[in-house]
Amino acid sequence: MTAETASTSTRAGSDTVARILAAAETLFAEHGFDAASMSAIASAASVSKANVFHHFNSKHALYQAVLRNAIREVTRQLKHMASHSGAVSADMQQFAQSHLAGILEHDQFARLMLREVLSDMPQEQLKIAQQVFGENFSELVTILRRGQERGELRADIDPAMVAMLLVGADIFFFQVNKIFRHFPEVSFADDPARYSRMAVDVLLRGILAPGTAAPAMRAGKSGASSPAQQEKE
Repeated sequence: MTAETASTSTRAGSDTVARILAAAETLFAEHGFDAASMSAIASAASVSKANVFHHFNSKHALYQAVLRNAIREVTRQLKHMASHSGAVSADMQQFAQSHLAGILEHDQFARLMLREVLSDMPQEQLKIAQQVFGENFSELVTILRRGQERGELRADIDPAMVAMLLVGADIFFFQVNKIFRHFPEVSFADDPARYSRMAVDVLLRGILAPGTAAPAMRAGKSGASSPAQQEKE
């Protein structure tokens, strides 16, 4: 096989995989995991069922590949962030925008995932989702912890909490922006990039005016102290 033939073969294989992933994402989103058959996915991708199993040895393997494909840009962004020494504040901005853009690009599948997470998601799919999303979450926490070690972020905060706030802000936008765009006070519902910039800015700088003293807070199992506890302290 010549180099040109090998290149053409690889390209054809990549195109086939891309079609299978696109078809599987659409059918999983429309019908759910159980109702989306491998035969229907093959038909939608214009390939044989045997071809689907050639690239993905099971329906669960295909589901995992669809998840990874949906977050590929975020994964790429996180790997870049982990490999360079740029400011963590800029990294947070880039992550937030990439993460939200990925959710909006794969909106049907994102809705499926949210529905399944809020319902009784089958254990096998739950494990796959935990593994795929957990890898990126751990990477993000590691990057934030590095920012703490370099003195860019407060040392007394839990980096997992910051990661949760970043991810949660994007998911909330995805869920409610169609409603909030009709609120006259909300000027950013149709501008995801601006929303991400504003959210990260608030997260980094807070909402207190410069020079304003924050109330004393005591962390514990139940969070901040109650007013009665603060009086005793």
